[in-house]
Amino acid sequence: MSYAQSPKKTGLPREVVKWLQSLDLSFYPKNVRRDLSSGYLVAEIFSRYYPQDFPEHSYDKGTSLSAKQKNWSRLEQALQKQNLHLLKEVVDGTIHCKPGAAELLVQEVYTILTNRSIMDIEGPELDFTDQEYQELLPTVARSTASKAIKNNLRITEIMAKPDISTNQRRAEVILHRHLEHKAAERALNPGEIWGLTLYSSEANISLNMTDFGQF
Repeated sequence: MSYAQSPKKTGLPREVVKWLQSLDLSFYPKNVRRDLSSGYLVAEIFSRYYPQDFPEHSYDKGTSLSAKQKNWSRLEQALQKQNLHLLKEVVDGTIHCKPGAAELLVQEVYTILTNRSIMDIEGPELDFTDQEYQELLPTVARSTASKAIKNNLRITEIMAKPDISTNQRRAEVILHRHLEHKAAERALNPGEIWGLTLYSSEANISLNMTDFGQF
């Protein structure tokens, strides 16, 4: 059995799904994480309520990073005209296809446009990592430190801000969280000797950004 990727699912509340279906969009987001990342579909959703401010022809259906950046820049300008705002962390997570970000963005847009509340999206911390998925796996199948960094630091994030120091800090944050979870696992399962060895070796991992192939 392969544990390389988390299972694809919409993760949207029923009322949000029905709302999306009622908008007569050019296509329904079967894969929310992928289909909303470019911003095109988000603009199309807003155009149903503000057709003059979100003309669909102004947005690119492309999936390249440059197309995404242009679309989201136009979206931000149009939203500001209406005094509307989306959480930057959620937008960035959506652009880079982070786990849970697009689902949260759809619910935020739903609340803005319908004045109906689904959930409190402004929790103490927005965690757009694969940690929830990792916790569903058997202990031996969970990511190593290097794999955790590759899983949670998207190539598009690096392309958007290619300086080494920024991405080094991002990798260090991911590594720190990973080791914290490993420490918690050790505390819960002190009898697993292999866990001690794994934790020790992962603590000494080299954060070499050239592993991602973009430098």
